[in-house]
Amino acid sequence: MYKITRALISCTDKSGLEEFGKFLAGQDVQILSTGGTASLLRKADIPVTDVSDHTGSPEILDGRLKTLHPKIHGGILNIRENKDHQKQIADNDIQPIDLVVVNLYEFEKTINNPRSTIHDAIENIDIGGPTMLRSAAKNYKDVAVVIDPKDYARVMDEVQKTGTLSEAFRFELACKVFASTSSYDTAISSYLQKQLKVEGQASEELLPEGLALELTKVQDLRYGENPQQKAALYQEKGLAKGIIQAEQIQGKELSFNNIMDMESAWNCCLEFSNTACVIVKHMNPCGVAMADKLSDAFLKARAGDPVSCFGGIVAFNRPIDKQTATIMAETFFEVIIAPDYEKEALEIFSKKKNLRIMKHKLDSSQGANDWDYRRISGGMLVQERDTAMADLKSCDVVTKRSPSEAELDDLGFAWKVVKHVKSNAIVFAKDRQILGVGAGQMSRVDSVKIAAMKAKENFKNEDVLKGAAMASDAFFPFRDGLDQAAQYGIKAVVEPGGSMRDKEVIEACDEQDVAMVFTKMRHFRH
Repeated sequence: MYKITRALISCTDKSGLEEFGKFLAGQDVQILSTGGTASLLRKADIPVTDVSDHTGSPEILDGRLKTLHPKIHGGILNIRENKDHQKQIADNDIQPIDLVVVNLYEFEKTINNPRSTIHDAIENIDIGGPTMLRSAAKNYKDVAVVIDPKDYARVMDEVQKTGTLSEAFRFELACKVFASTSSYDTAISSYLQKQLKVEGQASEELLPEGLALELTKVQDLRYGENPQQKAALYQEKGLAKGIIQAEQIQGKELSFNNIMDMESAWNCCLEFSNTACVIVKHMNPCGVAMADKLSDAFLKARAGDPVSCFGGIVAFNRPIDKQTATIMAETFFEVIIAPDYEKEALEIFSKKKNLRIMKHKLDSSQGANDWDYRRISGGMLVQERDTAMADLKSCDVVTKRSPSEAELDDLGFAWKVVKHVKSNAIVFAKDRQILGVGAGQMSRVDSVKIAAMKAKENFKNEDVLKGAAMASDAFFPFRDGLDQAAQYGIKAVVEPGGSMRDKEVIEACDEQDVAMVFTKMRHFRH
């Protein structure tokens, strides 16, 4: 029958370890340990034998080498019913180890510290720990292995009740180990692959030959995009940033579509350093504005499309104050997300029990160095995230007339928004406010027409676009889109350029005294 006579304990996470150590000592189990774990156990008056005394070999290489020894791995890996194994360990003065209690260096915690370096990360790659865990898990029929402190109570309970640990329980613990070490290796691999790009050491082929993606379920969702689709929210292992880190402080459970829209709204809001409000509906911005006061930014954003804003997701890059909350309470929204909230603002929102209130810290680097994954049947499309943003002041003015300072400011504002609109994307803007959006059309000129129609309807003014700016996420393939915009009164345009008919498009602008800037950078969003 399986019995614990000797245990090896070496843990980074020392929660619950003192109680567990006392329990093992009370069962007359000899405890082998190292470093800080041994010190903790001794302070609790628990008898401990140092691994170096057990092996007869000192720790060397700044502690990198201490458990990689035949007396450790021979003690773990020997099969008790194998006579040859038993003879060999006896001949080599190796004593069996029946329980391995190990958890690993905090690699993920290290890399998620913004001040950590690649040197810090490398030093927190555990070598001995995974090796002992895998050895013990492989030999689960003779050895129990515990990687999760939450399992200490189960081990103690079963030993107290039966005097042993069942093979079924040992197998369960072994499975947990292989899942954990696999996840650990995935985090290391993913981090190091990203460093190729960060450190400038990669060849032109930045994407690796193999990608390891480890996801952990955060929660089940009521359903997916539609009620007939099951869905859940997962977190990418090793990444402690992004919208998934947002804290929900009020309201009913987030839906699949809420999360998608919230991500879209938040990413658009992060484009702005000044006080801004973004309202999103079906992953497209329908209202965006900047202002000195947060309440004014909201009012301007809502005015951009007051009909579509109903039931939308609202993002702010500043804490929400009482005045803004009071005005917002007039309109139904699904989700509000901001860096923080005044107490009075939360009191106002609390009267709307179903309104989801999310709190998320500002972090403009949240998408940097991450891959963007798009699932297809039988595989995955992988690309870098589109985090680039052209500075229009350094871009090429390709028309006879240059944009005025005010026009250039409107162009810069519209260019930041159009990046977050579904292609083909057109955005009209003036005075740091969205006037109209044309999204997701098969023809770019149709997007121009739709954006103009929305602007005229929402502002009840046929001349609302006179003197406004227009941004296009990709080049105009024909001059018809520019001709159409000029009829509405558009006086400045920003687009990537690069069409075979750029000359015709520029001529269209010059004929109608429209200033145009080429960014040489497009922002398709499919």
